[in-house]
Parts: sequence; structure tokens; C-alpha cells
Amino acid sequence: MTPRMISALAAITLSSIASAQTADYARAENARSRLEGLVVGAPETPTWIDSTRFWYRKSVLRGNEFVLVDANTLEKRPPFDHARLASGLSSATKGRYTAITLPFNTFTFADSARAIEVTVDSTRLRCKLSDYTCSRLQRDPPRPSPRQPGGGLYGAPPAWDERPISSPDSSHEATIQNFNVFVRQAGASTWTPLSFDGVDADAYEWRTLVWSPDSKWIAVYRVKPGFRREIHYVQSSPEDQIQPKHSTRLYNKPGDVLDEERPVLFEVATKRQVNVDPALFPNAYDVTRLEWRKDSRTATFEYNQRGHQAYRIIEIDAATAKTRAVINEEVPTFFSYSGKRYRYDVADGKEIIWMSERDGWNHLYLYDGVTGRVKNQITKGNWVVRGVEHVDTAARRITFRASGMSAGKDPYFVHVYRINFDGSGLTPLTEADATHNVVFSPDRKFYVDTYSRVDLPPISELHLTSDRKLIGQLEKGDMSALLATGWRPPTVFTSLARDGKSDIWGVIIKPTNFDSTRKYPIIENIYAGPHDSFAPKSFGLQLAMQTQAELGFIVVQVDGMGTSNRSKAFHDVAWKNLGDAGFPDRILWHRAIAAKHSWYDTSRVGIYGTSAGGQNSMGALLFHPDFYKAAVSAVGCHDNRMDKIWWNEQWMGYPLGDHYSKASNVDNAWRLQGKLLLVVGEMDQNVDPASTMQVVNALIKANKTFDLLVIPGAGHGPGGAYGERKRFDFFVHTLLGAEPPDRNRVTTVKGDAGQ
Repeated sequence: MTPRMISALAAITLSSIASAQTADYARAENARSRLEGLVVGAPETPTWIDSTRFWYRKSVLRGNEFVLVDANTLEKRPPFDHARLASGLSSATKGRYTAITLPFNTFTFADSARAIEVTVDSTRLRCKLSDYTCSRLQRDPPRPSPRQPGGGLYGAPPAWDERPISSPDSSHEATIQNFNVFVRQAGASTWTPLSFDGVDADAYEWRTLVWSPDSKWIAVYRVKPGFRREIHYVQSSPEDQIQPKHSTRLYNKPGDVLDEERPVLFEVATKRQVNVDPALFPNAYDVTRLEWRKDSRTATFEYNQRGHQAYRIIEIDAATAKTRAVINEEVPTFFSYSGKRYRYDVADGKEIIWMSERDGWNHLYLYDGVTGRVKNQITKGNWVVRGVEHVDTAARRITFRASGMSAGKDPYFVHVYRINFDGSGLTPLTEADATHNVVFSPDRKFYVDTYSRVDLPPISELHLTSDRKLIGQLEKGDMSALLATGWRPPTVFTSLARDGKSDIWGVIIKPTNFDSTRKYPIIENIYAGPHDSFAPKSFGLQLAMQTQAELGFIVVQVDGMGTSNRSKAFHDVAWKNLGDAGFPDRILWHRAIAAKHSWYDTSRVGIYGTSAGGQNSMGALLFHPDFYKAAVSAVGCHDNRMDKIWWNEQWMGYPLGDHYSKASNVDNAWRLQGKLLLVVGEMDQNVDPASTMQVVNALIKANKTFDLLVIPGAGHGPGGAYGERKRFDFFVHTLLGAEPPDRNRVTTVKGDAGQ
């Protein structure tokens, strides 16, 4: 073959590659318009209006419509005239809506069902159903909310308020003035101080003040402020002025000194101040709002110790000021307060339903609230309670969500059950092999069960609660038109974890032009936050991953050890170890697929993620460069000492130690191998943007090569449409070895200037 022939052949090859790449980009960029709106009859979560009527939204071709149902007769009709409402909303908002593209997902009836209220682009509107005219509603200014548990300051400072708080019998009012507690008789003009020791640096907090039910006592927290850490922002390119803007935000980080909150009780008639011994709640990360028992003899609060290894329900005797731990939860790793804390007081606290992982699985326990002893374990087994739907104290029965109860089935599928307080009578309310969402009527006579899988569009059914009898199927989603486009549901795949016994579950997404004779690079979408599990379980197009796949990739998502909703041992892998991110399990999972399918090319594996997933994706190149070759890391919390306190201390613990450094992408930046794209928004109010810039600094000091995309004005996220495009191009270049489209080329069309 002559040099000219070789050159010509190379040109033809490059041309064909470019042509295929152009087609792939076209298919990716058109994925939404090609695939969206083709599933019909898919119902969404219903909303009950009263004990016999409910409504839901369901999909129709290229849109949605609302359906009103009578539970007694199964009669279905529209709750309003969709076309007339679309016209009324278009006139009121200057939008352009049709009967099947109404600009809201939910609504409420108003004026005895003669009108509905909806929110369109943050504007609340009321539309009359008589003539379908729509008018804007004035919103009341928000009232400062009672103190909520959270630990640390985050966001805007709490609003100061001195408005009087009335006693239950309306005889007195209380407030905070000059940092102290004051009371007065209702209608009086003169306030009487109950405390004199409050000062600016150790003040009583208005939002925490609570009257006892008998109006004789006040409970309140006295707060000694901790460190007020601020994050500073410079918005480089504001829309309303040429010059940059500066702003600040309160943002406690791991290790910061927190507010010290101490409960104090006051007997109003005698003006007696009762200071509470803090022995049972030292070094608090957080305490919950004070709550009085109905008999006004005691008040309770929940205490979360710094480090999240001790959690207590504490009761204060008003007369004696003595405290006791009604429930004391102490664990060697972490108490998962942010996702697995549940308490229900029965008969004013004489019994307490409590959630715990003490036997290795998340379950419910019945406590004697008087003695503090466990009366019995309510739920039990190698499965997890996912939440409580309802407690029927009269029947002594609990309705709850759980997963993993059926051997051999997906352990993440949520089902609904009921059980008696004593642990007897366990009864499933859902049956289909899918993940379920159940909504009960207000009187709990009926329930609507809506369920789906990644390969099964939603189905909804109406049941009687008493005997679980199926009254009728409401809707069944149909994906025939979607399948006709070449789209296929994600494939579910499982393999064994590093422990050799736990199943690891994930999904595989292929391009719509998938060819089993080709070898495809792999891209993993990662988020390994221990607060939940993330691989999809319900039906959806998975458009973000599908669009990436259209460019010639296999895209996957998987939950490794360290994520939630499995056993305590499975979850504990994350403790003081966020850098692990389940990678040993993920890599085993990938290799198990490759062993089964020749088209799965583990020699070319990329990974991307946002936020904690941004930390994870960069960590893949630092700690597992032998497997992962390219990563896109968006707004990552790259060092857990730099991120918000409430998320990071929950899993990494307190006090700070070397384990924070071992998991840090900053301290380990020198390890970088492979190709890396960092993405950050300069106005990210979730993760401090400095977290990314410190990684950049460390990479530069280590003389590493990488790409950086800083998006002016952007908040927390992967960078919007531009960030997505950069991710696409990055993986096309690094994993496919192809050149992305040159978007800087100016193409002229007929009629342009200069023609």
C-alpha cells in the first residue's frame, strides 16, 4: 500500500469517526425531546381531599392531566376544566400553557371547592372555577419559627423577635427583653422580669420559650454563643451592576465551637428559677425544642452529644429540677440521627416507640416511659425499617415502611406493613415486587398504593385498609411508545461486596443504539453519601445518565458499602472513612459485569459526581488510579474539615483527627493520576467554593495537570447546561479518544451579514 493510499485510508477513517461522533452528539442533545413525554397513564402520588375523595396527576402523551376520584364508587373525572384553566393562567401570568402543560404539579381547593390555588414560578394564584379568572394572592410575612434541631449555624442569622407568647389559658404573656425572661398579665402594660442573669454573651432565646399546658411554668434555653464562622462570597458578574458584589453567610464547620444551650425552668407565680444540672447533656452537638408533658410536671428534650455516639431523651422534673435519661442510645460508631431517629410518645410518655440499630438492623422498640426499660422489640429481623407511617394508639398498631424483608428480592424496595405494639400480627399492605408509596385517606379507611421499578412504569391501586382488599386499579403506565424509540430500561446488576456476603446493587444504562459487538467505555455516576442510598429503584427515564450514554458509553450507578438502608455493619464502613466511598465494592461490581459481558470495557472507566459525589469522583483518581482513568468533580466537599458541620461530623466524628486528613482530596492531591476536570460555582452556598480552590492550589503545588471550570454566579450543582456539555466533551476526549465538536466555529447561513 502506497503512502498516498495509507493517507487516504486514514482520512476516510477519521471522517467516519467524526461522522459517528456527530450523530452521537445529535442523539444526546435530542434525548430529552425524543424520549420525554412518551409514557402514558403513569400516575403520581395522590392527594386526599377528604375521607372519600382524592386527586392525582397522570401522564398523557407529551403532557399531564389531573384526575379526581371518588373512593366509594371509583368514579373518575377531571377536577377542573384543563383548557379553561390553562387560558386563565396564561392571561394572569403572560405564559403560554395548554390543557396538558399546566405549569404546576399540585394544587389545593379553596372557597369550598369553588376555586383552586396554585403556585406558578413562585407566585401564588387563586383561580375561580366559575369563570377561570386567576388573581395573585398576597402572602403573609413569615413569622420566626420555633427553634429546630440542627447543630451549628448555617445560612442567615436567626431573626430576633420580642413578640409576646401567650400562655395556654391566655392569662399571661411572656417574652425576652434585654436578654432575660419577662412576663405580664394579659392586657397589662408593665412587664415583670423572671430572670436577671441573662447577658448578651449568655442570653435567653425567644424562639425556645415554651409555656407548660397548665400555664404555671415556662421552659426556655439560655444560650452561650459559639463561634460565628462566616463564608465570604464575591459575585464577579452580577446582572444588575458592573462591579462585583460581596456577601457573607453563617456556616459552622467541623471542629467549630458551638452554642452552649442550657434549659432553665421558671415557676411564674413564685418567680422561682430552676437551673438544670447539665451532667446528662455535656458537650452537646444539639438539643431539640423543650416539650412539656400534658400534666405539666415534667419537660423533655433530646440531646445529641458531639461526635454523634450518644443520644438521649432527657426528662426534667419541674418541682425538683432533677433529670433522668428516659432513653439512652450509645453506639461505638455513629447514631444516625439525620435519617433514622424516630420517637413517638404514647399516653403522654408512659410508653415510647423508639427507633434503634442496636441489634445490627434498624428497628422499632417499645419503651416503658416511666422506668426507661425496653418492654419489647416491636420489629425484628435482617431487614430495615425505613420510616413510620402511622401509630394507632387505640388499636396499639403501627403502620411502617420497610425494605429487605423478602429474601432474594431487591433489598432497597420499600414496602408498607403493619404490626402490633407487642411485635405480633406483622402484615404486608403491599405485594408487588417493586418499590411502593402508600397514601392513606384521612380516616385511614382506604389507601392508594403506587409502585414501580426501573423497568416497570408506575401502577396505582385503591385498597381497603381493614382487609387489604383491592377495590380497583386506578392507572397503569404504558411505555410502548418509549420502547419504540430504542430506549430500554436500566439493567439491574448485583455482585458480592468486599465482605464476601453482602449484595451490591446497581443499574446499567446503555445507549439507544447499543451494539453488543462493540466494547464501550464505562462512566460511573457516583454519590456515596452515607445518609441514604442512591441507585434508582423507581421508574424514570434517567435522562441525565441516558444522555451521557448516547455519546457512546455505558453509564452506571451503584451503592457500595458505607451507604444507608442496609445493615448497621454495611453502613458503618463510612465511619471516619468518607474517603472509602465504597470503592472496593464498586470495583468488584464493575469487574463482575465485565466477566459476564464482553462489551463492558473496564480498561476505560470514568467517573463523575456532584457535592459529596464531587469528593468521591476525584477520590477515585487519588486512591484507585489503577481502575479509574478520568473524573469530573463538581462542587466537591474535597476536605471534610471545610464543609458544613452537620453533615461531616455525623460521619467523620468529633474531635477532628488524622482520619480527616486521610480522606482529604486536598492533602492527597499529590497522588493524582489520570485526567481530572474540576467544576465549581463561585456562589455555591452549600459547599464552600474554597474547598475546590484549595484542591486547585494543592494540585498546582504538586505540579499536576488538570482542567478547571469556574462558573460565575453559579450555585451548588454540576454547572448547568454548560457544565454538562463540558462533562460530555471531557469524557469523549479522554475515554473515546475523539475530538468533541468545535463550538467556536462560526457557521454562516444564508441571509447573514456579509453574505
